[in-house]
Formats: sequence, structure tokens, C-alpha cells
Amino acid sequence: MPQAGRAPETAFLNLPRAAEYLGISPNTLYVWRHRRQGPPSFRMGRRVMYRITALDAWVQAQEQADSRSNLTLNPLAQKPQRRTKSPK
Repeated sequence: MPQAGRAPETAFLNLPRAAEYLGISPNTLYVWRHRRQGPPSFRMGRRVMYRITALDAWVQAQEQADSRSNLTLNPLAQKPQRRTKSPK
């Protein structure tokens, strides 16, 4: 039951507010959506909306895909490979 005098927490953000949440420009988020590169979005009527939990999951996936954030992907952490002799 909602408490009196308190606004309910929002589970969804429109494109400008999602861009602000991510710290990027709305135009960047719009281009990512157009290219199907950015976080998952959907239409709610005529508005493009983003679920906050999906934005958080997308950011976490980006962190895990980056070798600077994920030490297992760091090429310097890999054991060097031995060269094989090429046939002459």
C-alpha cells in the first residue's frame, strides 16, 4: 500500500530520462536504439520506454565485455603461446 505524501517509485524511464540515468545524450541513446545496439527498449503507446532493471543489466553486461573491467578477458593475463615451426 503506497504511503501518503510519497510518490511511487518509477520502474520505467522515457528516452530522455533513460539517457540522463546512463549519463549519455538522448541523441546517442536514440541512435543506439535505431541501430539496435543499446539497452533493450519497448513502446508504451507512442513513447519509447526503458525498464530501469534492464538498463542496469545492460550496463553490467557492458562492463563484463570490456577487457579493462574483466580481468579474465585481459590479453596480458593470458599465458603466452609458443610459436610452432612453419613447414618449409
